Amino acid sequence: MKPDLQFTILCDDLRIENNGKFILIGLFDNIAAARLPVIHKKFCVVNRWGKGEGEFTDQTRIVCAYTNQAVAESKPVTFKLETMDMLHNVVSQFQNVSFPEEGKYWVEVHLNGELVRSFNFYVRKIAAPKAP
Repeated sequence: MKPDLQFTILCDDLRIENNGKFILIGLFDNIAAARLPVIHKKFCVVNRWGKGEGEFTDQTRIVCAYTNQAVAESKPVTFKLETMDMLHNVVSQFQNVSFPEEGKYWVEVHLNGELVRSFNFYVRKIAAPKAP
């Protein structure tokens, strides 16, 4: 039985405490840049799967809404849920992703190659700060 995607979160970084709890740092829905293209040094997408049984593959893609081209994609991660009560977190880290243009981008979450959820965020050009 396919699992449910309980949540997916876009953030700058995360830490995992000794007790297994996640500390999510810098949740965001836009990237502001003085120049384009902009390279975002690091960000993460955290997906939690549950209420399913079997072996599955998770993959996250970052897609430009205007060109439908992926600017980044995670490596596929295979995980197994042995019972309906099990949960599994997949953390995809992205580094040095180039966003070529201003506008809307999609975070796409795929399970076994099938799109399960997508949500948008924006890259916005802002005025460069003036020198004093």
